[in-house]
Amino acid sequence: MLKTLRPLLLLCAPLYIQAQDANLDSLMLTETQQKKPETEYVTGTFKSTTISNGHSTETLAKGVMDFVINHRFGTLNTGLYEWFGLDNATVRIAFDYGITDNLMIGLGHASFDKQYDGFIKYKILKQSRGLKNMPITLDAMFTTMVRTTKDPPNQNYETLFKDRVFYSWQLLAARKFNESFSLQVMPTVVHYNLVGTSNLKNNIVSLGVGGRQKITKRMAVNAEYYYNLPGSKIPGTKNSLCLGLDIETGGHVFQLIFTNGTGIAPRPFITETTGTWGNGDIHFGFNVHRAFQIRKAKKKNLG
Repeated sequence: MLKTLRPLLLLCAPLYIQAQDANLDSLMLTETQQKKPETEYVTGTFKSTTISNGHSTETLAKGVMDFVINHRFGTLNTGLYEWFGLDNATVRIAFDYGITDNLMIGLGHASFDKQYDGFIKYKILKQSRGLKNMPITLDAMFTTMVRTTKDPPNQNYETLFKDRVFYSWQLLAARKFNESFSLQVMPTVVHYNLVGTSNLKNNIVSLGVGGRQKITKRMAVNAEYYYNLPGSKIPGTKNSLCLGLDIETGGHVFQLIFTNGTGIAPRPFITETTGTWGNGDIHFGFNVHRAFQIRKAKKKNLG
């Protein structure tokens, strides 16, 4: 009986193998169709929402609050009598909050000029690769600042509230080139409602550039420079230069800073810096960022 069926089995074998190959090809095609190209977004361009004095393209996640302390001491060239500037200090305390993953706001108060500031920052583009290839991350930022110092005793007029208000508009464009190096450019306009003389401009245009170089898993060095265009620059002021070191420790980010400016918000440090690095007009300072999860993300109902 087996001998009789053997020719028939030999004839059917190729048909069976062909059917199995067809099923395998069909399965592989289905798996390939299911593996659709994905978009991979770049993260960790900078350690925190600030590079040094100015902001980075990083935004807080939704529901996260960041408690920020900015501290700037006096200049190093004041010598031992002033403990190389440590006897003098300017402090800013602020609270920043992530409304969404791409939108954050912040409110702060600084002892310098007794200034209050508030900002809003929105992420327009995210650097990504894969299905969607975007070479940069782009944020738009708007800041309002109010100086609340009292008028000098010999001033024969009262400064109106509107004359104490300043604004700044910034675009923050950054690219993370690899796991260690990131670069950012920051075209900026700072507006003064009131200027001291008719020769001064109400709008000061500045171009900033900042970078980050990672040196260990939790440490990175930063540099930040703002060039004020000569046609709008306040006479006697210098361009702001800041060098820093980021140290990440769990929920904290410490930023150690050396800069030639005293102020912290965009108006004072971008447009009113007067120190010269070559003369030792260097302020040591630090930023401390402590993030808290205020609002937890809602769990999706999978039922």
